[in-house]
Parts: sequence; structure tokens; C-alpha cells
Amino acid sequence: MTLTLHKPAPADAPPATTGERRGPARSGSVVLRVLTYCGLAALAVAVVYPLCWMALSGLKTNGEIFSDPWGLPAHPDWGTYADAWQQGVLGYLLNSALVTAASVVAVVLVSAWAAYGLTRLAVPCSQPALLLVLGAMMLSPTVALVPLTQLLQALHIYDTYWALIVLYTAFKVPFTTFLIRAYLLGQPVEVEEAALIDGASRWQTFWRVVVPMARPILVSAALLQALFSWNEYAFALVFITDDHLKTLPVGLADLAGRLNSDWPVLFAGLTIAAVPMIVIFLAAQRHFVRGLSEGIGK
Repeated sequence: MTLTLHKPAPADAPPATTGERRGPARSGSVVLRVLTYCGLAALAVAVVYPLCWMALSGLKTNGEIFSDPWGLPAHPDWGTYADAWQQGVLGYLLNSALVTAASVVAVVLVSAWAAYGLTRLAVPCSQPALLLVLGAMMLSPTVALVPLTQLLQALHIYDTYWALIVLYTAFKVPFTTFLIRAYLLGQPVEVEEAALIDGASRWQTFWRVVVPMARPILVSAALLQALFSWNEYAFALVFITDDHLKTLPVGLADLAGRLNSDWPVLFAGLTIAAVPMIVIFLAAQRHFVRGLSEGIGK
């Protein structure tokens, strides 16, 4: 009879893992990964397919849109895009681009200055000012249409580009200020202090140190403002009556009324209106996601 002695395992040694235990865990991880990929693929299809359908519908005829709405165009007609361009989409596009660019620059500059002052400077009554900013975020723009009309008329900027630029800036500065402030609170102040010790002024520190450090959140704020200004309808409908100053949302609504039943041209106009924002977002998506995750997450 032979006795075999086994060395006892240390008390802190991890328990042995058998193949039977490892198998179900690994298969569960694979199933979860497959379900995640399937969900992301379904979400991508739900987002991309309507855009592709809209673009392809602009290449069809009226008969094809109603007889075979989900099929491909038998003979793609690129002339519908040229017709939409000549129907006034070009003018609406330029108007929207001007208003959007001006409001984006104004919102980012004002919000960045305000956020820098609230986080880095000993501003008197900074806490009440912050509460005022947060309170302004709760104001719905549509409830102020009547007093805003009177105000814009008194300032002699009603039915001008300035009416939309001023309103788009005023109603989005509180949110972007709150966003940029949250981002700056998580950034180290030692770099700014070193710049001040080296002789840089507050102005130079802001432009050469703070702005480069806050680039992701500034890009995020700019994109959010661009999306809002590009798609905003209520202010553009109420405060702009001149056909030559109308932006894309209002202009496309008027175009739909003029075209009556020419759906391919309308779909072509909608596609032209959507392309600029898609291109801008794809170009800046890395900074956009990083800025939001580091700003809102704090």
C-alpha cells in the first residue's frame, strides 16, 4: 500500500478553475458580444436607412415613389437635384450657413469666456450668476415669442439675419456655459499658473493655454449649436418674413407648398439640406464624443 502526500495549497491561492466552469462563462461572453453587435447594427440601419431612402427617392419619378417606394430607381434622374437647387434651396442653404456660422462663433466665444470667469477668476456673486445660468436653461423659447417680437422691432433688427443670430446665441449660451464650465473644473490649473508666472496676461493665458486644453468641449459645443441653428424652425418662421432671408427649415416648408406634388424635387432638397451637417459631424465626431464624455460626465 503506497501513500501519496499532496502539498496543501496556500490559503490565498485562487480556486482552481475547471474547464466546465470556464466554458459557460466564455460562451455567455460571446453571446453578449454578438447581441451587442447586432443591436449596434440594427441601430445603424435605423439611422442610415431613412437617409439613404430619402436620397434615392430624389432620383425617382412620382410614379416610382408611390408604386415602389422601397425599391431602387429604375433610371436615376439627377436633374431633380438641379431643379431643387434652382427652386431656391441654394439661397436657403446660404442663409442657414450664415446664421449658423455666426451663432456658433458667438455662442462658443461668450460661453468660453463666461465659463473661464466662473472657474478661474474671483468673480463677485459667482454662485448667484451660476444659478442664473442654470435658471435660463429652463426657459422655453416658444413662450417668449410675443415679447421677443416687440423687442426685436424696438431694436430694428426684426426680419434680419441679426434677429436669428441674437436669439440663437442668447438661448444657447446658458447650456454651453454650463457644459464648458464642467469641463474646465476637471482641468489642472498648474499650467495656467505657470503661464502667469512666466509673464503671460490673463488674455494670453486664455487664448494660448485654456482654449487649446478645452478644444474637445469647444468642438462639442460648436456642433450642438450648429445642429440647433441649422434645424431651428419656430424662430425662423416668426421673425423672418422676407423670402430672401429664410433659412432651410422654413424655406423647405414653403418649397413643399409650391411644388404641390413634385415629391422627387422635395426629397432632393431635403437631402441637400442634410448633407452639410452629416459631413461636419463625421469630420468632428472624435472631438465631439470626447468633449461630451469629459464634460457632462463630471
